[in-house]
Amino acid sequence: MSEMRVIGIRVEQPQNQPVLLLRESDGDRYLPIWIGQTEATAIALEQQGVEPARPLTHDLIITLITALGNALREVRIVDLQEGTFYADLVFADDLRISARPSDSVAIALRAGVPIFAEEAVLAEAGLVMPDEREDEVEKFKEFLESVSPDDFKATDG
Repeated sequence: MSEMRVIGIRVEQPQNQPVLLLRESDGDRYLPIWIGQTEATAIALEQQGVEPARPLTHDLIITLITALGNALREVRIVDLQEGTFYADLVFADDLRISARPSDSVAIALRAGVPIFAEEAVLAEAGLVMPDEREDEVEKFKEFLESVSPDDFKATDG
């Protein structure tokens, strides 16, 4: 299992589809995950430090977790089946709740907890991009120009 960090959100054209890009903290693999617009906005707002006038759903979830006396320990991206990623919210008492990775990442950013990806997920969908480029954002843009959601669909082999 590898700890991941959020690189950012990019919108793939022409479908106008947001992509969440994660990168191994101590490695070279990137993990692109196509997500919904609402979750992309929630992640981007948190990364930019924007505090909405009213709590967003992910803010409410953090408030509920705290009010119910629990603590989120980490988020794990645990599986990839037929192009769909799966994640778990892992709590202090080792309680695990299945959630979409996009929601899980939005919650993890708000809670300040680490995000991990299982090795099997990284082996299947992780991508290595050369480090000769100026910065990660440029590498991400180039990557998005060369990939589509179909590249991550399961094959018969």
